[in-house]
Amino acid sequence: QVQLVESGGGLVQAGGSLRLSCAASGRTFSSYAMGWFRQAPGKEREFVARISWSGGSTYYAESVKGRFTISRDNAKNTVYLQMNSLKPEDTAVYYCAAGTIATTPRYGIDYWGKGTLVTVSS
Repeated sequence: QVQLVESGGGLVQAGGSLRLSCAASGRTFSSYAMGWFRQAPGKEREFVARISWSGGSTYYAESVKGRFTISRDNAKNTVYLQMNSLKPEDTAVYYCAAGTIATTPRYGIDYWGKGTLVTVSS
C-alpha cells in the first residue's frame, strides 16, 4: 500500500514558478514509476509528466515540455514537479500518481494522491 500526499500548490502570477512535492509512504516507493496529472475546472484529467522508478527516464506532455521538470528522491520517498514560466492555462488541481504511468489517467495508475490546487493569475 502506498499513500501519496501532495503539497506546494498555491496562487502565482503568470511567468512565475512553483515546486510541487509528493510524499509517499510505504517501503515500495522506489519500485514504482511516478507521474503528475492535472485537472482543470470542467475538463478531464490529463497527463503532465512521468519519471521512471530510478529517475533515469522522464517524459512530458507537449504543453509543459521545457517549462516543467519532474524529479524524485527515493531516499526521501518524494517526487517533485518544478514548474517554471507558468501560464494561466496551467491552472488546475495537480495529482501525484504511482504505478506504471501511461499518458492517460485511465490505466497504469495504482495509487492517486488527493491533489493540490495551482492557480496562475494573468
